[in-house]
Amino acid sequence: MRMIYLSPVPWASFSQRPHHFVNWYHQQTGAPVLWIDPYPTRLPMLSDFKRKPPVAGQQNVSVPPWLQVRKPHSLPIEPLPGSAVLLKRLWQNLLREAATFSAQAPCTVCVGKPSELALQLLALVPESHAIYDAMDDFPAFYQGLSHRAMTRRQAQLIQRVDKVLASSSPLHDKLRGMTGQIELALNACEMQGLAPVESLDLGPKQQVLGYVGTLGRWFDWELVIALAQANPGNQIRLIGPLFTAVPRVLPANIELLPECSHASAVAAMATFSVGLIPFKLNRLTASVDPIKYYEYRALGLPVISTRFGEMALRDREPDVWIVDEDTDLRKTTVEALASRSDRSAVERFREAHRWTQRFSAVNLTQSSLEKPKMS
Repeated sequence: MRMIYLSPVPWASFSQRPHHFVNWYHQQTGAPVLWIDPYPTRLPMLSDFKRKPPVAGQQNVSVPPWLQVRKPHSLPIEPLPGSAVLLKRLWQNLLREAATFSAQAPCTVCVGKPSELALQLLALVPESHAIYDAMDDFPAFYQGLSHRAMTRRQAQLIQRVDKVLASSSPLHDKLRGMTGQIELALNACEMQGLAPVESLDLGPKQQVLGYVGTLGRWFDWELVIALAQANPGNQIRLIGPLFTAVPRVLPANIELLPECSHASAVAAMATFSVGLIPFKLNRLTASVDPIKYYEYRALGLPVISTRFGEMALRDREPDVWIVDEDTDLRKTTVEALASRSDRSAVERFREAHRWTQRFSAVNLTQSSLEKPKMS
């Protein structure tokens, strides 16, 4: 059964959940995939014009023979009333191609992000099996008119598809009120890009507390500053693009490094003694299962995290420390730095948290996606 995949991220970006999903699907079915890149689904903001392009790294610039990649023509007007009429004209050729692709053999349509294009495509091929792979709580990232439009589109999408996959337990619980056809499919980690377990340095190293990722509005600067002040003898290394202003002068033991390629980021993580996930507790993070957790643990790193999203459920996991407002940050850091992973434990973690394991565990067979017959 071939697949049309409407992705929330471009094909020419570092491998993320959507890339692993279509690779897994092709391996299972041997069928071709039509991948549709994302387009703007919200009104533009001033910050969009200030944002620098991502650092080039190991990207999916090559396209396998079983995959076709298309980028929709569009304008950033989707939330506006009446915009669907104009956008449909821009998508005429793409919709025609998708309909032809799906008509050649049984086809599954997988939507990675709610959009008007997804709704129009599903209306065009109503007999196709449909999946919504909810990798984020998308409305939470939008504001105003864009938020209301995304909320409405997501509700319409969920009513149209045969199966919803949720990337975190809180997101699963939230969407379960909208459909009974929902399964939990947590995030995972691309193990192929990691150093072999036998080459990992699982010793004390440099006693560095590290974070790799975007420093956005969900990043808890106050916690990181407090962590640095409580541990003046330890360096805190933050690597990634800065999308918010640093709130005040940082302690001398906090080091800010610029964004780097994904391969360089993984190499940098391997030099840490502890991996940090210092996210605020808000609407943006409430439904998140951070891939950073899997990367840190797959490198044998203990983790210090705030109590957000899926991390709130990991306070009993080995080598995970969840911090709250009254946590003794010095004691927590000492305990985390003293923790040591053994190679067999890292091997078991890697095996249990591969993307193929995640997707193979959910029921996406053709029979499971068939709509119930009306009596």
